[in-house]
Amino acid sequence: MNILFVSSGNTKEGISPIVYNQGISLQEIGHKITFFTIKEKGIKGYLKYIFILRNYLKDNPSDIVHAHYSLSAFAAALAGAKPMVVSLMGSDVKASPLLKYIIRIFKNIFWKKVIVKSEDMKASVKLSNVSVVPNGVDFSKFKPISREQALKVTGWDTTKKHVLFAANPKRREKNYPLAEKGFRSIDSSISAELHTLTDIPNLLMPAYFNAADVVLLTSLWEGSPNVIKEAMACNCKIVAVDVGDVKQVIGDTDGCFITDSHEQDISNKLEKALKVTEKTTGRTKISHLSSALIAEKLVTIYSTIT
Repeated sequence: MNILFVSSGNTKEGISPIVYNQGISLQEIGHKITFFTIKEKGIKGYLKYIFILRNYLKDNPSDIVHAHYSLSAFAAALAGAKPMVVSLMGSDVKASPLLKYIIRIFKNIFWKKVIVKSEDMKASVKLSNVSVVPNGVDFSKFKPISREQALKVTGWDTTKKHVLFAANPKRREKNYPLAEKGFRSIDSSISAELHTLTDIPNLLMPAYFNAADVVLLTSLWEGSPNVIKEAMACNCKIVAVDVGDVKQVIGDTDGCFITDSHEQDISNKLEKALKVTEKTTGRTKISHLSSALIAEKLVTIYSTIT
């Protein structure tokens, strides 16, 4: 199958690692994947790329056009892309009622199939004929390695405990102020540091997960956060608020805790997680979310609309 991926290309790495990794997983099971990225921001940028993509489509026919995130999907639809599968990624249906309204219009007129990342997203978007397919995890990349080896990569203090807030603290929806308050409230006898991530290459992320004693997530909303699944694949301990599909992914994994959005509960759960000395069994718990299995689910969806 010849599949064209359409997405933003405005991150530091160009294409989002989540989108790129999904394309590679499809390529690895025998499909041809081409990436078309929109490399300008704002309404003007996306409008400009409607015409660029239209010309590209004329010269490069494909069996399926799979657009990731709503803005890329709007541009692809207006460029005449057919047949279209659209993956909504979380912020598309959580941040703006207006955006959800526009999504419904495009779904009814242009898009053959919509994919969301969690049941929570499905309930929020309120569309018919929607499939829930989480992003997969590359188990060959995200895996347990020794803490010593990981700390050499991160450069963190080897004598302290480390809590990883695995996001850019400037992103409002990630709710870093809550994470910081919760961390500051932990028992002062615990020698620990809180770390954030800004512009860390995806290739280095396994080292950061494995160097962390706990991965902390305090987001206002999520679809199906890859950071939790990637941390689980590295057998990390986790403290996370109940957003998106986090509770379902973590399940009953020892060393992983769901917290409410209160500073004291976060600090209590962090203390519990920091006292756990062993790695978790998270990798086994999410074996059904491997990239290869998710790729097969996508192919099944593609086959229904070609």
